[in-house]
Amino acid sequence: MDPVEHADTFAALDLGSNSFHLVIARREPNGALVVVDRLREMVRLAAGLDADNHLSADARERALDCLAKIGERLREIPARNVRVVGTNTLRKARDSGDFIQAAEVALDHGVEIVSGMEEARLIYLGVAHSLAQDGRRLVIDIGGGSTEFIVGEGLEPLEKASLHIGCVGHSHASFPDGKLTRKAFERAELAARIEIEPIESRFRDLAWEAALGASGTIKAVATTLKESGWTDGTITRAGLRGLRKSMIRAGRTDRLDLPGVKAERHPVFPGGVAILHAAMESLGIEEMRVADGAMREGILADLPGRLEHVDPRGASVERLAARFHADSAQAERVIAVAAELFKQAREPWALDDEAGWLLRWAACLHEIGLDIAHSSCHKHAAYITANTDLSGFAHAEQLQLATLVRAWRRKFPVGQFEAFGEGDGRRLKRLAVLLRIAAVLHRGRRATPLPPIGIEVAGTEVHLRFPPGWLDEHPLTRADLGEEAGLLEAGGFTLDWDNGD
Repeated sequence: MDPVEHADTFAALDLGSNSFHLVIARREPNGALVVVDRLREMVRLAAGLDADNHLSADARERALDCLAKIGERLREIPARNVRVVGTNTLRKARDSGDFIQAAEVALDHGVEIVSGMEEARLIYLGVAHSLAQDGRRLVIDIGGGSTEFIVGEGLEPLEKASLHIGCVGHSHASFPDGKLTRKAFERAELAARIEIEPIESRFRDLAWEAALGASGTIKAVATTLKESGWTDGTITRAGLRGLRKSMIRAGRTDRLDLPGVKAERHPVFPGGVAILHAAMESLGIEEMRVADGAMREGILADLPGRLEHVDPRGASVERLAARFHADSAQAERVIAVAAELFKQAREPWALDDEAGWLLRWAACLHEIGLDIAHSSCHKHAAYITANTDLSGFAHAEQLQLATLVRAWRRKFPVGQFEAFGEGDGRRLKRLAVLLRIAAVLHRGRRATPLPPIGIEVAGTEVHLRFPPGWLDEHPLTRADLGEEAGLLEAGGFTLDWDNGD
């Protein structure tokens, strides 16, 4: 089927630690996204991690079988309209690289691994888009491998935390062999409270007005409380205590008979209930409602903006530049030259829109290391960029940005580029060349605009064209270019120029 027919169709796939969730939506003429299809399959990826954080063969097979089916459904949707996001288990798995390669083959789409903080942002965005009312709210999402806490207003998260405790791991650790006892629940809740303790006072002090839950675990709790006649679907601490007593009476997870909770969820349900009860006790939550939206809806809501570059990545970069007092005027000068060089080199070097934005963001951040020290400022800048919470960026994307920032001066870091593989490595090298030239041409930090400068590229050969006599009038720039040519030669590139003669 022709993907052009589906240009206004978008798909978000959440590769969660417990379940994989796909949501597909159509964008209406007014810009609204209307969900047209959903798919959920419990794969229990987190349960497949061994003591050394390697994925078992069974877990890989379950996951890849699921992804093969999803890949068939995604085939008719334009690739740029699809975003696939992996979370905690794929962050932890030591062999995630091999699995991700196989997953990308099955899906015929790239897979992004996001940080816990980016996961929290996407969860909040999904919840916020599903609500009609405003006000400050607390959102909790108990996943298979992590639990996210977010306080926000409107569509903006104000505070985020991602804790390394989820329903899968906590169930296995606290209820070995599926045995459900009062002491086991008490130990599980105490362990969860210990995890929550470092964020407790911070989140209590944020004066949120309502608490919302956004995960399959929390939805299952609300459903069983309602169908058991304990609440109207609102989650309360009293209701959770009643649920806990019912589970203890069952004695084992394989004997649970909870209305509204599927049998496939039983093995991981007790750990989720313990985390939820601990969170409500720790944060003083009297009652919690269930939100319709979750992470996959957040991914979906984010997609059109990313494509049209009305997304949080640019704002994150600008905030980071301001935080480290980067010279905005110098950054804009370098950005302007880099953008012009990119426009001329784009076609022969096969660079796309995303590459252009990555170059722009690197130019914005390239001097943030000066706030620490001039010596090795490019290395300081790379470390900051790689290790800061940059909203909107996938982990690999953030590392690529940090590598570009690292490469804007001094030795050309060939090995760091090659670590990204042949295709991405080549693209990053080419972007680094453009960034370095732009920085060299503005090394004098003068406000005087540069004259029109042409660039011709072919493979690893780069040729610059200057107006007649301009380099004769700027001998320092000529000397800087000569030094840069030597540095690029060590990186495998040839840089030369003419003076319009």
